[in-house]
Amino acid sequence: MADDLNTPLGQDRKQRRSQLPRLVPWTIAGALGLCLGVFVGWAAAVDNPLGGEPIVVVAAEPRVPSKTPDEGAANAAKTQAEPKSEPKPGAAEPPKGPPAGMQTVTIIDGGTGTRQDVLVPAQGGQGAQAAASADAKLLESTRHGMIPRVSADGARPLVAYARPVQSSADPKMPRIALVVTGLGISSTSTGEALKLPAAVSLAFAPYGGDLERIASRARGEGHELLLQLPMEPFDYPDNDPGPQTLLTSLAPEQNIDRLHWLMSRFQGYVGVASYMGSRFTSNDTAFAPILREVAKRGLMYLDDGSSPRSLAGQVATGNGLPFAKAGVVLDAVPTPNEIDRALARLETMARDNGIAVGVATALPVSIARLAKWAKSAESRGFLLVPITAAVAKAKTG
Repeated sequence: MADDLNTPLGQDRKQRRSQLPRLVPWTIAGALGLCLGVFVGWAAAVDNPLGGEPIVVVAAEPRVPSKTPDEGAANAAKTQAEPKSEPKPGAAEPPKGPPAGMQTVTIIDGGTGTRQDVLVPAQGGQGAQAAASADAKLLESTRHGMIPRVSADGARPLVAYARPVQSSADPKMPRIALVVTGLGISSTSTGEALKLPAAVSLAFAPYGGDLERIASRARGEGHELLLQLPMEPFDYPDNDPGPQTLLTSLAPEQNIDRLHWLMSRFQGYVGVASYMGSRFTSNDTAFAPILREVAKRGLMYLDDGSSPRSLAGQVATGNGLPFAKAGVVLDAVPTPNEIDRALARLETMARDNGIAVGVATALPVSIARLAKWAKSAESRGFLLVPITAAVAKAKTG
């Protein structure tokens, strides 16, 4: 008989508990072995080196080049010489190409392999739209798109897109050219500016989303158009005009490339206008190559009068560039009373010089005051003219 007094309490229970966990390691080892066997069997049975990664297979037929140049030329000549056969009745017509300014993109569904052709705007489509709304002979293709040029017969965009002055007007009547700037970004302000008389010229910033369509509409309603060029101000980059700004720190070739990008944004304008640019327009090394390029492309330049240090007048004269300068910034203080006072100063300038140029931004208050003034301009003894008339008057003077 066991001596219960000498046997530690619970010794028999510890021995029974220690026998149960011995089965656990064998169970785990068996499960792992089973999983390994299933994986090895699946890998041997399924031929998929990518391990289940989704793939799409697209059939492509390589184009075989001609064996020799002579053979290729012979085949081309043979193709041209063969008469084109008329399609038989009931036969399928050959597929037509995409519309102008569009390109076909084929989308392949990765799951089903279904192919679908979708029409999207082609790269350089902006140039195709420009050709429809502007004279094609006045456009040059660049890596950024279509930009203005002087045609082979000497035609210039400045002359081709200029609007005539009212022929019945008294030639001695003082003339005033009004330019509204900053258009193309706000659809509301742009829409209101388009309601102004056709003789009011419109300057578009290069950053709008639908510039080609809006510019075409503005030209269709009789307005002369200008492209605004963002230029470096003295407090740049704290005050940044926007992407592709012309900078004094860049080489002339880089600024010319940026100028071409800006020029490609829309077509049909008679010239370009400054936007900010107090530092850039006062730096002859940076500014002169830009104005030479503008002159080369048959355009005019409008100095908005915001910077007293601008060298535009001297540089334009030295390069034969048609040039105009705003005598009054009409909404320097954008309140109705101050705008009316600025218009009065513009009238005085027109009486003294025969012609004057006023510039205003596309603020609702500015557009409203200009619209009111324009209604009574002729009765007050002033003729409202497009900006090209101010350039012509300045050159003859």
